[in-house]
Amino acid sequence: MFVLHVALQGCLRGSDVVYGLTADTGGHIRYLLDLVGASARDEAVTRIVMATRLFHGAPGPDYAVPEERIADKVGLVRLASASPGYRSKEEMHGEVESYAENLVAWIGRQPHPPDIVHAHYAEAAAVAAIVEERLGIPFVFTAHSLGRVKAAMLGEAAIRPELTRRIATEEAALARASLVVASSRDEAEVQYSSYASYDPGRVRVLPPGSDLARFAASRPHPRVDATINRFLREPDKPPLLALARPVARKNLAALVRAYGESPELQEQANLVIVAGTRDDIDALDGDMAATLRDLLVLIDRYDLYGRVAYPKTHRPDDVPAIYAYARERGGLFVNPALNEPFGLTLLEASAAGLPLVATDSGGPNDIVETCGNGLLVDPRAPASIAAACLHILTDDAFRAACVVGGARAAAAYDWDRHATRYHALLAALLARTPPLRSPRQLLICDIDNTLVGCESALATFRRWRSRQTGLAFGVATGRSFHSAMAVLEQQESPRPQVMITSVGSEIYHLDANGVTYTADAAWRAAVSDGWDREGIDTALGRLDGLVPQGPLEQRGHKLSFFGDGETAQRVRERLSQAGLTANVIHSHGRYLDVLPATASKGSAVDHVRGLYGLPERAVFVAGDSGNDVEMLRDRAQAIIVANYSDGLASHAALAHSYVARASHARGIIEGVLHFRRAVAYAASATTA
Repeated sequence: MFVLHVALQGCLRGSDVVYGLTADTGGHIRYLLDLVGASARDEAVTRIVMATRLFHGAPGPDYAVPEERIADKVGLVRLASASPGYRSKEEMHGEVESYAENLVAWIGRQPHPPDIVHAHYAEAAAVAAIVEERLGIPFVFTAHSLGRVKAAMLGEAAIRPELTRRIATEEAALARASLVVASSRDEAEVQYSSYASYDPGRVRVLPPGSDLARFAASRPHPRVDATINRFLREPDKPPLLALARPVARKNLAALVRAYGESPELQEQANLVIVAGTRDDIDALDGDMAATLRDLLVLIDRYDLYGRVAYPKTHRPDDVPAIYAYARERGGLFVNPALNEPFGLTLLEASAAGLPLVATDSGGPNDIVETCGNGLLVDPRAPASIAAACLHILTDDAFRAACVVGGARAAAAYDWDRHATRYHALLAALLARTPPLRSPRQLLICDIDNTLVGCESALATFRRWRSRQTGLAFGVATGRSFHSAMAVLEQQESPRPQVMITSVGSEIYHLDANGVTYTADAAWRAAVSDGWDREGIDTALGRLDGLVPQGPLEQRGHKLSFFGDGETAQRVRERLSQAGLTANVIHSHGRYLDVLPATASKGSAVDHVRGLYGLPERAVFVAGDSGNDVEMLRDRAQAIIVANYSDGLASHAALAHSYVARASHARGIIEGVLHFRRAVAYAASATTA
């Protein structure tokens, strides 16, 4: 497989990238280089080329070199466009057509064309769309950051023409790309959802990895220590460390305000801001000069001299030692960005042993949920930032738990794992294996603790599934589509033909390309009938014992809470008193979901059965917990795996179910074989 990456923005080279050299030389370049490095280790990938712009003059002669050989099968090619000099992302739209022409010509000179193009940022996607139109090569799109998110941060009054143009380019990219790669659920489910072209089934969450070993092994360095300590009166105090380019969206000013307005925090800690590399503030690109001046003004306003360090330069290989500096003094890492699409520095800091205080907008939601390594805060609330920092600094047990959680980051966010999933998706896109359109049977199972939860059982299921030629396979889960798909792909599950998600309130069907999915519009219309989400939310406000789950767990047709069994009953009573109809589902003793009255896993399975025109005896369902009850109750061929919870096997409405002796995915197979034998026996008895 030959993969061509197109990345037009910033100053890209094969090694020693100077991050922060321009406003556009940031995390997307790090992402690309790390992805390419991991991809190159896969024997199935035969060639990788990164295509970027060739330009003359500042920032230096390296970017006018037409080609760089990076590794045996990895190269970098620079192609000219209409303008000879460096162009910022706001100016890049003017280079698209000329660059695309040169890229098409370059492809024509290759012994073999690329199998797929991966576009990074919207203008690169515009180039890839031209290539696809001319040469028929499909493309994958990674946005890295989104114009609508920036527009929301700036406010409608501040939206400039170049931002409007960028948003339009992103809309076109979302509409055209074969697949969209997102770094986090927030990006996939919240950020993209404001676009008219948003199609959740064509977005995949693939968290980036990071080379975390060198951060886990980080040690202080005297030179790095000296560059920080020269600013500080008490250099042994725990530092609040921030490491980011000095651009407005990184919101470093809020951290300075949080520190400046909290005498207690100043008493407990120093503040260390490592904000790129500069010789002269006036020479900085984009809004970096203005951002740094704002920081210096705030430091002066709060009279923080001797408490705040803001070194002028650091080398890329200094970063582990910077984290070690903070760790050795009992400090923590702070990312106050208005939005952070992913947050590689959070992983690095965690691996180095630092607890986190991070923005609640973007990728940090996933990182903190996965690793349990810190606290999320509203980046627009300096008091909340200060309170979170103080909590970690003063609660030794909590700090220790965050450090332990951070040690899990290396396993959770690994580039080789990312590359494996990424290549599987690319290969599937190229193979275009369509789903089974006229199945003879249908199997729908829960995911957590049913399909997954035992690696060897899932491996057995994969082999068994590959031999079931007439069986359509699907899942029914309380997870969102993107959360469910991430788990399935991480566990290398067979790809479902149908996905019933969010406890049955959403249904997605596999597309003809065998990779992307389309939401079931008829089901959405059916569950919308009589659904008063706002009224239900209001009616349940301040109900004792009812605690909302995180924002990402709330869906258009699902409200999710934590609560015990008694709380679930009070929810039903409150809704009845308010004259509101809804389906209240309680599971695992603590999860409580409120859905449209017509929505459940059971009714969703029946909808899918109807679409396939299958009789009742052709459908199998399998589950393990309370949120599977309605699905199991409504199907004659219901399977309860041996590792069930919530007293499923003794549930009065499930007496007809088959309780497997095997757990997890082996229990699913056992149940299907049991019912098939029963049907075969009944058929033979009738014949006799």
